[in-house]
Formats: sequence, C-alpha cells, structure tokens
Amino acid sequence: MSMVRVLSVLPGFVGFVCLILVVGSLLGVELDSTRVEATTVPCLDDDVGGCPVGMTSSDFHVPWGFNLLDVEVNIEWSEPLKAWIGVVDASFAESCPPDSNGLTTCEAEDFEFIAGGPSVDDSFTFTLEPGDYRFTSAGRDGSNLDDQLVTISTTIHMAATGEILLALVGILLMVGAVEMIYPIKLFWKKFVDA
Repeated sequence: MSMVRVLSVLPGFVGFVCLILVVGSLLGVELDSTRVEATTVPCLDDDVGGCPVGMTSSDFHVPWGFNLLDVEVNIEWSEPLKAWIGVVDASFAESCPPDSNGLTTCEAEDFEFIAGGPSVDDSFTFTLEPGDYRFTSAGRDGSNLDDQLVTISTTIHMAATGEILLALVGILLMVGAVEMIYPIKLFWKKFVDA
C-alpha cells in the first residue's frame, strides 16, 4: 500500500503542473515592449490621386502552430495625427508591390485591412493567425517626412481549446492520484458497513 502512495506522487505532480499552466495561460504572458523608430510617409497637398502607401518589403509569416496559441500584438505609434499603420494580407504585394523605397502605387482604399488602417487613431491589436502578412503605413493629409516612435507589445495565451484540454487532464490526474492514495472502494465499504 505504501508503494502505491509513493507512485501516486507522479500523476499528482503532473496534474498540478497542468493546472498551474492553465492558470498561467489565463493570466497571459506579456513580453517586453519593443520600440522602433519609423519614417512617416509624406502626404503633401499637391499629391495627385491621394497619399502614397508604404509597405514592408518581405512577408511576416505566422506558422500553423499558432493555432495552439492566442497571441495578441498591440501596435501604438507616437504621431497619430500625421500617419497611420495597418496590416494586410501578403497577397496585396502582388497587386501593389513596394518599390526600392518601400512605396506602392496604391492608395489606402485599394487595401483590405486585417488590423489598423487609416480609420484607426493611434493603436490597434492584431491577433496572430497562421498566414502571411505585410505591414503598411501612410501619411495623413498635409504630413511631411518625419520620424515617429512605434511601440510593439505582445501578450501570449494558450488557445481556449488547449486550456480546456489541459485543465481536464490536470483534474483527471489529480483525481487519479487521490484515488491511488485513498481508494473510494474502501471508503464506500466503511460507509456501507457503518
């Protein structure tokens, strides 16, 4: 009987760790913020046909493994009156390719924004889903060439289905460990005999 009690420590410990991971996921893990200095794309009054839109030169790839996580990226910029920032699907790089300066021939209306865009004031949250993305930016009417500070902060949680499954496994392991130490049959027998 004492050997069974010693062996019950392992599933009890693993179940406890599973439940701690679920609590940690519910609270979330916040990574250190990153600050980047970015150039504001000028949009002068004499720009015919609207303001030019800048685009990153390479795709931002999110692998399929992010289905198991809930990652939120908050992007905030210091000059909301002068510029906007947005996220689009990488396929827009084919219809609106950026030149060597990172500028496209398209206007804001030509893009379908996944997050951010000209209608957003000074920050937005982008939830990472598997796929390829590009970041875009443009100046607002009358803005000139300038620098602005972009702050990127990330919060990571486990996906809800992962949290539920891990919580169930943790509870079952804890119940199994208790059952190994104090078998329910013995308690039931004592209760019936009493």
